[in-house]
Amino acid sequence: MVWLLVAVGGAAGSVLRYGAGRLAAQFLGADTVVGTFAVNVIGSFALGVLATIFITRSEWPLELRAMLTVGLLGGFTTFSTLAYDSVRLVSSGELGRAGISIAANLAVGLAAAYAGVLVGRSLS
Repeated sequence: MVWLLVAVGGAAGSVLRYGAGRLAAQFLGADTVVGTFAVNVIGSFALGVLATIFITRSEWPLELRAMLTVGLLGGFTTFSTLAYDSVRLVSSGELGRAGISIAANLAVGLAAAYAGVLVGRSLS
């Protein structure tokens, strides 16, 4: 059953990711890495909150924990898109933009995950 719930969560996360990308393209232009950045930061924060709550409160069923973390957030966040965006930017000579995107995703993503852990601790 856990496999099916992870798949359902992954499908929902992928659809949310697609929607976020379309939204970013609509408002910021098709050639933007902002959508990738936004989902990675939001997903890092959400995983920090959920993982902390799930670690401190074991009453949450394993199936629900796996569906939300591995499935939903795994399908929502996107390292592969970050990697592709970075290669595309480097290939087109935009080394500075590629570096900023990589550094921002890493630094802000880590900060968001830490903030999520702090929020999760306060909720536990």
